[in-house]
Amino acid sequence: MGGTEHLTVRREGATLVLTLNRPEAKNALSLPMLVGLYDGWVEGDEDEAVRSIVLTGAGGSFCAGMDLKALAGRGQDGEHYRDRLKADPDLHWKALLRHHRPRKPVIAAVEGYCVAGGTEILQGTDIRVAGESATFGLYEVKRGLFPIGGSTVRLQRQIPRTHALEMLLTGRPYTAREAADIGLIGHVVPDGTALGRALEIAEQVNACGPLAVEAIKASVYETAEMTETDGLASELKRGWPIFDTADAKEGARAFAEKRQPVYKRA
Repeated sequence: MGGTEHLTVRREGATLVLTLNRPEAKNALSLPMLVGLYDGWVEGDEDEAVRSIVLTGAGGSFCAGMDLKALAGRGQDGEHYRDRLKADPDLHWKALLRHHRPRKPVIAAVEGYCVAGGTEILQGTDIRVAGESATFGLYEVKRGLFPIGGSTVRLQRQIPRTHALEMLLTGRPYTAREAADIGLIGHVVPDGTALGRALEIAEQVNACGPLAVEAIKASVYETAEMTETDGLASELKRGWPIFDTADAKEGARAFAEKRQPVYKRA
């Protein structure tokens, strides 16, 4: 498994857990963190034993946005990370899920601050759980900046436009309950339990047929902006092949035999 000085990677069964690990800076994004995130998404995609990914933060915060000083990667320790960015100038956008969508489901477990770049990367995740004291918001406009991580495009597709524009144009903080009410997150749980709930959801995903899970996720995103007619046609192309898989036959057999299915991604 990978990881960097600012991001840890571990396994929980078939779930890959990526933890932003700069608690002293409320997990503000650094160059090592971005490189670690990108490598984590790649690892999750390429390792067929991984069926889901959980993204969380250490020390009671998710992510407080960009740390411009840390992103400069000054000093000898930053050379490796700067070289990675030179080799792939798009790496930071892939890390932030702006220019990359993992084929495995990504579940966010949020505690504390999830603001600016934290709220932007959140929009690239699929399922979202937050502790009741979590704080969300796109603060860039208050600093005279633009939320260039994708929020002016993605946010209005994920929540009603009036709420998206209010969040973008006021730069105000949102509570976890407010974020749930407008549809930005799906679950509000007691503080300190977001990761546990996210792992429970991951286990439910992991118990399903992996080929079906990945095809369903792909279909949802690729049909989002299609007409209904085009979307239904696209769904058939994605869905019909799943019925011919050994996993689909195993699912039916397991149901008839009243046992848990054993999926082999075949």
